[in-house]
Amino acid sequence: MKLYPLFADLSQRAVLVVGGGAVAERKIQALLAAQAVVTVNAVELTGQLQRWVAEGRIAQRREAFRDDWLDRVWLVVAATSDREVNRQVAAAAMQRRIFANVVDDAALSSFHVPAVIDRAPLTIAISSGGDAPMLARLLRERLESLLDHSLGTLATLAAKLRKRIRVRFVDMAARRRFYESLFAGPVATLLRQGRPDEALAAAERALAAAPTESAGSVVLVGAGPGDPGLLTLRALRALNEADVILHDRLVSAEVLDLARGDAERIEVGKQAGHHHTTQDGIHVLMLEHARAGRRVVRLKGGDPFVFGRGGEELEFLRAHKIPYEVVPGITAAVACAAYAGIPLTHRDHAQSVRFVTAHGQASRDTLDWHALAQERQTLAVYMGVAGLAELQQRLIEHGRAPSTPFALIENGSRAEQRVITGTLANLAEGAAMHAVRSPALLILGEVAALATSLAWFGAPPVGAAMHAIRAPASRQPERDDAPARAGLLTAIHRASR
Repeated sequence: MKLYPLFADLSQRAVLVVGGGAVAERKIQALLAAQAVVTVNAVELTGQLQRWVAEGRIAQRREAFRDDWLDRVWLVVAATSDREVNRQVAAAAMQRRIFANVVDDAALSSFHVPAVIDRAPLTIAISSGGDAPMLARLLRERLESLLDHSLGTLATLAAKLRKRIRVRFVDMAARRRFYESLFAGPVATLLRQGRPDEALAAAERALAAAPTESAGSVVLVGAGPGDPGLLTLRALRALNEADVILHDRLVSAEVLDLARGDAERIEVGKQAGHHHTTQDGIHVLMLEHARAGRRVVRLKGGDPFVFGRGGEELEFLRAHKIPYEVVPGITAAVACAAYAGIPLTHRDHAQSVRFVTAHGQASRDTLDWHALAQERQTLAVYMGVAGLAELQQRLIEHGRAPSTPFALIENGSRAEQRVITGTLANLAEGAAMHAVRSPALLILGEVAALATSLAWFGAPPVGAAMHAIRAPASRQPERDDAPARAGLLTAIHRASR
């Protein structure tokens, strides 16, 4: 973020506007709404500006701009068609450390006037940093249709009750819960219906009846693979209600940015060989914060119940009588495959899909390799790239064709997504050649070949090196007939071309 957003109180404070055309008129109209004391510096004025001068609402200086006029103002707006005059105004403001806005010249401006949605006393401002003002206006138009005009009345009602709310709710979490119910409950509905007296009475009753201490709870939330657009509406609401967020290492910064600004964020990510927080440590943190009355979001990449140990965490919470709920997320296999243009099932290629994890040797030893090597199915493998060589070898040993297509999807759904394609025969070599790093997901099966033709997101897929790789002789499956050996060699040769 280049610009620091702020709202300035200009009531009864002097502001100078240099220029007397239509643009200056729009700027002055907004300044008058903010109760600023406006002086316009121009010889010729629009008809409206002339009327405001005649009515005494603004003052006028007819002579050429002088730097020392800025000694008595809080900020200045340069709205002339003469760039040299605008430059002079900006330079004089810079020398005096006064904020200046030069219309249609972001480089000379030290502040920008945003597109505004007025629901007084609620104000929503949108800025593009001066680079795309039309985009900011378009967003304002869209938001205008979404934000009811009763929001201003709701803000005024909350202001009337603010002191009493602060006295009643010493506990910040309880206070926040009350405000949430006030803004989203029957009080807001009554105001939308134009019934302010009934709304105030309902707010008074709610204030008297609301508990003064907050009960803690935990929400397990699936964050998806990284693209914040894949969050569910319930996940977004949970992030905005959270007091504490315990998040995995691979939860994207863009997803975390959607959370409430004052929520405490604690990374509890685990990485192969680098366990920052143990699972028991995560349990302790959930319990500690929930018992302190906080609303805890346990934010997990993908889905909490697909290789996310969400079941273990719920068992712990239940054993300690902590209220909980689960917000499912889009698991990495589904999202990454979709963003790579790969259908996990296909009538012509795959009638089933298996989700597999193989992070460690122990987990790999328990897999049914014979079943995994069956054709006409898709394997979606959640694992570190360190185990690819063994995965490749075992699948070939158990009968999976070396020519079976694969797609390695690194940073799936994110701006830096990469897709590496090839065949099982060159899986490990291709991953090493392209230095594939976590987070990466492997799609293996005939459908993976569609990544090349159906790709739609990010950079086009990159083909892996087509060098046949054989398992060590001692691990090769026995083949007694020469035709079978010849067929295997032919398949490898075709895959390597």
